[in-house]
Amino acid sequence: MSNDELQNVVGGIAWTSAFLSAITKAVTTIYDIAKRFGSSYVRAKTGNVCAF
Repeated sequence: MSNDELQNVVGGIAWTSAFLSAITKAVTTIYDIAKRFGSSYVRAKTGNVCAF
């Protein structure tokens, strides 16, 4: 591509604070869910669960 063609390219991702905040919240939520599932799995496997 020539320099003129490269200057006319439109598109891409706008890295706004709202976008970064949403991505961070999504990653944090996925991490928390995985952490809770992992803890529950380990507690169930070791028999270290609370009796109701």
